[in-house]
Amino acid sequence: MTRKTIFAALTGVLLLSTAAYAETDAEKGLRLAVEADKADEGWGDSTSEMIMTLRNRQGDESVRYFRGQNLEVDGDGDKSISIFDRPADIKGTAVLTHTHKTGPDDQWLYLPALKRVKRISSANKSGSFVGSEFAFEDLSSQEVEKYTYNYVSEEACPGDSGASCWVLERFPVDENSGYSRQAVWMDQDEYRVHKIDFYDRKDSLLKTLTLSDYRVYLDDYWRAHRLEMVNHQTGKSTELIFENYEFGTGLEDRDFDESVLKRIR
Repeated sequence: MTRKTIFAALTGVLLLSTAAYAETDAEKGLRLAVEADKADEGWGDSTSEMIMTLRNRQGDESVRYFRGQNLEVDGDGDKSISIFDRPADIKGTAVLTHTHKTGPDDQWLYLPALKRVKRISSANKSGSFVGSEFAFEDLSSQEVEKYTYNYVSEEACPGDSGASCWVLERFPVDENSGYSRQAVWMDQDEYRVHKIDFYDRKDSLLKTLTLSDYRVYLDDYWRAHRLEMVNHQTGKSTELIFENYEFGTGLEDRDFDESVLKRIR
């Protein structure tokens, strides 16, 4: 039996044992979030290359190329680093994120022109990531503990996949989040997120993230190779294309220390 088969069997036992009482929408939302989190445990570390295309309201484009490294952390949130390679005016810029299950995340931005590392304060996490429609807080791994939840409905997943999705609402615990809530479409087959609607602090629809071109790695771990974030309030959008995913590359905790930012090439 594969790890996911065992997990599905255990989940079935749990469902039978709790069938005697009806779940509230909050309990069901939390349960599904926990199941999704468990289904993606154990990947260890990974690297990838990304192409970022920024588009303004008029459709003008600018393209950036960067690479990412990720480390799964036992007992806490994941660590990640993004390093830009081109064009020349952004080459060497890097963002390091230490996600935490509880409390504020730690993030640092390295600006090669100034040769300095800038710590990103919790109050600035809603700021734009290098001019894109992704915020710094979007770079953090989406730990279960960062939200409270509400189950909304079941419906067809966005796009033409033919899959069925659960629709959940999640509400950031962090008072400095730029979002009041997020609506998440997650498929019932592999817990893959297909779409997220982000609502601003006034509870108006701010952005929509669409995830597609999923591929499976190590027979267990699904990763989207195309992400598009559309800002409904500005008309701008950012597309991310992921290439050359690799797992088990030997990354260690020391590769995500703040001191590595100034040594990046």
